[in-house]
Order: sequence, then structure tokens, then C-alpha cells
Amino acid sequence: MASITLQNIVKEYDDGYPAVNNVSLEIEDGEFVILVGPSGCGKSTLLRMVAGLEDITSGELLIDGERSNEKQPRERNLAMVFQNYALYPHLTVYENIAFPMRLTKGKFSDDEVDERVRRAASMLELEDHLERKPGNLSGGQRQRVAMGRAIVREANAFLFDEPLSNLDAKLRGQMRAEISQLQRRLGTTSLYVTHDQTEAMTLGDRVAVLKKGELQQVASPRELYEQPANLFVAGFIGAPSMNFVPGTVEGTTLRTPLGDIELPEQTAQAGQGHDIVLAGIRPEFFEDAATLEELHLSRGSTFRAELSHTEWLGNEQYVYVTYENDPRVAETLQNLAEEMDTDELRSQLVVAVDTSSRLRGGDEAELWVDSRRIHLFDPATGENLTRDAEAGAELTRIAKEDRRRDAERAAQG
Repeated sequence: MASITLQNIVKEYDDGYPAVNNVSLEIEDGEFVILVGPSGCGKSTLLRMVAGLEDITSGELLIDGERSNEKQPRERNLAMVFQNYALYPHLTVYENIAFPMRLTKGKFSDDEVDERVRRAASMLELEDHLERKPGNLSGGQRQRVAMGRAIVREANAFLFDEPLSNLDAKLRGQMRAEISQLQRRLGTTSLYVTHDQTEAMTLGDRVAVLKKGELQQVASPRELYEQPANLFVAGFIGAPSMNFVPGTVEGTTLRTPLGDIELPEQTAQAGQGHDIVLAGIRPEFFEDAATLEELHLSRGSTFRAELSHTEWLGNEQYVYVTYENDPRVAETLQNLAEEMDTDELRSQLVVAVDTSSRLRGGDEAELWVDSRRIHLFDPATGENLTRDAEAGAELTRIAKEDRRRDAERAAQG
């Protein structure tokens, strides 16, 4: 295992375009770090520079403290798992897994090869498929074979390049769990690229969010979700996305197209002096006021709204409210949509309500919002005006402590 350190890494192509721009990132020994962002943000380019498949224009790459910019890929002892599996169709599963050891020309005896292949196959539940060819396997089984090939190398680190993007949604969920459990068991340093923020949130010890080649925030999934640094991180992380509602702070009142929302004093102070702010409110911060007790209602603010439609999904329910957007933030929201690789951010509030709620489209309802959890953003800069950096750092510290306990349990069992 090894630590991986990126110091002011830049990748500039011949036309001068910086695909990766001044990225610094420290990946600890045994840590699972996710690179996430929309298409074209530079995450795969960054991974390929770590692997040695792309040259580094400037900056330093350290693997276990040793400068590795000029090292050949084979000298870095990193195992890469590709999106397309990169299996040899004419070889059996056994020989595909054994292939990295065969390349070392006599370094491993036949008994050592057999022992490692069968151990990896056991971890990945492939024992019954060792004599089959990749063409006769499912997508999930092929991905496990690719992972087996990485395991037998006993590499310093695993590099994953969107390994689940070719699988259907149900299989992706299953493979996410398998990769997470495997990484915990092996304790191998891992760098994982994905555009799927669900993968990022469920797999990573820490997540690095990229936009147009620049690092926006590096933190535990929970810190990203609860204390995002800016509009982009807030909008990209979470599904459904955070609502961004234009408003003006007057005293402790946030005046919005939906009505007035009373803010905690500290939140209101952060919005003072701004002609307009964007209130970031996640769907689950709302509720149907009719379903709440008086004590709960007093912990937030209520407003009345006409619902456009509802979606009942069994385990969750969403209601939608359309409103008139403020032209002063229209360009900011359009730019944000383009950065997030989305067609547009509609002037529509998404509200998560209890599945027992009987609200329907066309109803006028009283909605409750937990005003203590509202973030205010500056539309001009995208900065989160209400971010509590100290509280966010504590969330990441707790996540790190949880990872340490996971590693200790895995080592014992």
C-alpha cells in the first residue's frame, strides 16, 4: 500500500487548454478517495496522470513520498480497473486473473499463481467460473474478473476509471456494495473516478469534486452534503438536487417568490448587505405542515403554496411547486446548469413529504421548512455565505475515525 500526493498538478494540451488546473490532493495510505464531477471536468485525465498513461505538464506526483512523474506505468505498481473491463476474450477467467503475474516472467511459481488466483476468486465469488470465457459472463461477473486481476498484483493502489458505468442500475448498486466491502477488507489505497454522485457518496472516505479541471472541495460525503463550499458542490451533490430559491434578507426575514421565511439570526446576518441571495434548501428540509406537531412546527417556518404535481415512489414522495424566478439570478442558474451538465435549472421547488401525505397537484398547501438548515449563496461568486467550516471539518474527522475503526475490524476478522 502507499500514499498518493498530487502537488499543483496541471495538464495542458497543445492548444493551451488546461484539462486539469493546479490540483493538489493528499490520499492517505489505505484511503478510498473519489474523483467526481460532470463529463469533461478532468477527472479521468487526472487518474490517467497518476497511472502514468498521461504526461504531467507541471506539478509533482508522489507515490509513497517518492516523485513519480517520469516513472513508467509498470514502475508505479498501480492496478487499474477500466470501464470496459479490458479482459482477453480468448483466455479463461483463471488466465485473465493470472495474466499480470504471467507478465513478470518467472517471478511467481505456478503454485503461487494458483494460490493468488483462487484466493481472489474466492473473495469475488468467481470460483465456479474460473474455466469460463469472458463472453459467457454477465457484466457484473466481468467486472469482478477485472477486479480480481488487480487484486493478484498486490499493487500499491487501485485506480478505478468509471468501472460501473456499463452496468444497469440494479447491478451498479450491488457492485457498489461489493467494491466497498472488498476495499475495506484489503485496506488498499484507492482512487476512483465517477460522474455518478451516488457512487461518490456511498463509496468514498473522502470525495474530491472537480469542475472544469479545478478542485472545488475535498471532504467526506457528509461534509459535502451538509456544508458545501459553493453553489456548484451544493447543486451537484445530492439527488434530487438542492433547491436554489432567490430571495432578499430583510432583518431576519428571507423574502422569496414563495413567501416570507423566517431565518435564524446567524443565517440572516450572513445574507445582510447582499441585494439578492440564493437560498439553498434540500428537498428533505421541507414537510407537509399538516402532518407535523406544534413543537416541530416551531423549529422552522411555514408558507402557503400551490402544488403543480406530485410523485409517489413507494418509499418516498415528492411534491412540486412552480414559482416566478428573479431575472437577476437567471444567468447564474443557467451557467450552473451548464456546469452540472444539466439542460436547465427550473423555477420549481422539489419538496420531499411523508409517503402518507395526501397532497396532490392543484392543492394549495401549507408547507414547513427547517430554516435552521438553509444555506445562503452569493449569486455573483457562488460562495456559500453560511458555511460552517469548523462543523464541516468535524464531520470529516468523524468519518476518518469511522474508517480507522472499519480498518481495524477488517484486519481482525
